[in-house]
Amino acid sequence: MGKQNELTASLRAHVRWPLQVVIIFVVADIISYFLSPYAGAVGSIAIGIYLVFTIPAYIRSKKQIQELLVEFATHYGTMQKRLLNEFEVPYALLDENGKILWMNKKFQETSGRARTYHKSINAIIGTITKEWLQRENVYTMEQHINLGDRDYRASIQKVFMQEVLPQAEGESQGSKDIKQQRKDYIFTLYLFDETRLNEYIRKNEEQRLVSALVYIDNYDEVLDKTADMKSSMVSAIVTRQISDYFSKYDAIVRRTERDKFYVVFKYANLQSLIEDKFSLIESVKKIKAGNEMSLTLSIGIGVNKTTYVQNYEYARMAIDLALGRGGDQVVIKNGDQISYFGGKTQQIEVNTRVKARVKAHALREIIESHEHILIMGHKIGDVDSFGAAIGLYVGAKALGRTPKIVLNEVTSSLKPFKEFFTEENGYEENMFINGETAIDFCDAKTVVIVVDTNRPAHTECEEILKKSKTVVVFDHHRQGNERIENAVLSYIESYASSTCEMVAEILQYLTDGIKLNHQEADSIYAGILIDTNNFMTKTGVRTFEAAAYLRRSGAEVTRVRKLLRNDMNDYKARAEAVRHAQVYKGVFAISICPADELESPTVVGAQAANELLNIIGIKASFVLTEYNDKIYISSRSIDEINVQLIMERLGGGGHLSVAGAQLEHATLEDAEEALKMTLNELIEEGQITL
Repeated sequence: MGKQNELTASLRAHVRWPLQVVIIFVVADIISYFLSPYAGAVGSIAIGIYLVFTIPAYIRSKKQIQELLVEFATHYGTMQKRLLNEFEVPYALLDENGKILWMNKKFQETSGRARTYHKSINAIIGTITKEWLQRENVYTMEQHINLGDRDYRASIQKVFMQEVLPQAEGESQGSKDIKQQRKDYIFTLYLFDETRLNEYIRKNEEQRLVSALVYIDNYDEVLDKTADMKSSMVSAIVTRQISDYFSKYDAIVRRTERDKFYVVFKYANLQSLIEDKFSLIESVKKIKAGNEMSLTLSIGIGVNKTTYVQNYEYARMAIDLALGRGGDQVVIKNGDQISYFGGKTQQIEVNTRVKARVKAHALREIIESHEHILIMGHKIGDVDSFGAAIGLYVGAKALGRTPKIVLNEVTSSLKPFKEFFTEENGYEENMFINGETAIDFCDAKTVVIVVDTNRPAHTECEEILKKSKTVVVFDHHRQGNERIENAVLSYIESYASSTCEMVAEILQYLTDGIKLNHQEADSIYAGILIDTNNFMTKTGVRTFEAAAYLRRSGAEVTRVRKLLRNDMNDYKARAEAVRHAQVYKGVFAISICPADELESPTVVGAQAANELLNIIGIKASFVLTEYNDKIYISSRSIDEINVQLIMERLGGGGHLSVAGAQLEHATLEDAEEALKMTLNELIEEGQITL
């Protein structure tokens, strides 16, 4: 509108300049009369002659200019309309409700609609709705859409009518303001074809290289139990299988160590590997060339970083996560998104204690170089986290430090054990502190030791993990997406029966002269007893060796059993959960544990889940408990169902046979429905075989 006003003013000035010259002449002539009447008279005659010729010429020229302007405007409007109509970019005008007012030929071809089509644009482009167009204070909009087999970028602009229609001559400012307030507008819609651009982008992405690390989990253990004559054959067969498998996907495979391989392939082939569900994991297990034990693989893949080095770092993080979860699986790290495949078998116990000895020596160096030690487990602590904390407390005391244990809530299962650790029995008054006190106590030089969890959100006090620069983690749960990232020492063994088993081994190598009294030995022994369900699940040679060490240190089986007894309310609640259990899909037992009048309903729920596995035909059990405005799910299995995969889908984690999850902002009915949907999804995906 501003340019139109400027053009109008220029034309008016051009047409009126002869009359403006006359005014100048008249003024000059009047002045001349005062100076010389004769000169003034001559000037008047000259002005009269000028007017006689100028006025008719002005009238004729003004009319001719108007006619030329009308003719030009007519031709210009026709040309502009023709150009828009034949514009190579699809173009359309929409009213304020999204109804098509006009479209050019290209838009007709693209949309498959005739010029007479005046319905809503939503019928052509479903994502462009009336509500989306009429958003307040949004004048420019974009969408990426698909029409037929073409990709387009839809660019929409809101155009107000006062920007299109010029202000009439003589129109007052008040009437202009009224027009401004009417807010009449239309939309202009352009469709820019991005098909070829997207194709180039896709091809570029598909050509990017993906880094992968392939580790044989139990290479040494398998060969140790294989005859020397057959060992080289087993090694050659597994190497050949790995090379042949990845060569189908145009990959380069290089063996970096006896049990490690580095693989590079195009991103375009990653989806094919995913669709194949990395069948190499299962095929390697079938290798039988004199080996008694089956081989298992772990694969870590890193994608979508800008450099090859960064992709390799992602692959290394992925393989660490795969090994931390027990191996026999594939982990893909794609930015912050992590995907898991496999992990259906129980991790084989490693009989050597070399790793435990190395970790113990590293822990000793850390403790000896720091004055303040904080030890904490997970929220709603159980006997395993408590026993492990007690064991590390004893170890730190033996090294001349005075550690403190962070414990916010003492559950009914912990009360009998915590009562041992009083001043009367020789322990500090402030041996146990809550989270608030721990925050004040902790600084950058404090060592924070986390036991029985590797998730920061599940610890008793997540804030001290951020304050401390030295964090140590001891855990036997498989790692998930969320984990403690800044640990200087991380000892996570998913094959271990419990964290107490790991701590019992650490104590034997931490320093000479560590002596446990019977209260301390009982606490650690009880942790093993609970997590193994009385040595019935996840029990290996090293589990019994740890139990034997604790037994020699003064643990008494009968005394521990008395400490672990339930009261009548707990027993009734567990019986109710078993009695009301429903069988889903013929193999899953699902029940709800009543939480009324129970001090630790989550513990009772876990016990009920263990009980349900004693029913013939049940492959996995799930017990839901409502506590502290959350729904806790305890899941158990024997060996046929990987309950960890199920709980991970619900935001939890754990082991192949023992896992759990917590659901917030949900009812028991919602949680049960979510559990059943998850089971159905995993069955359809083939992750669970009935």
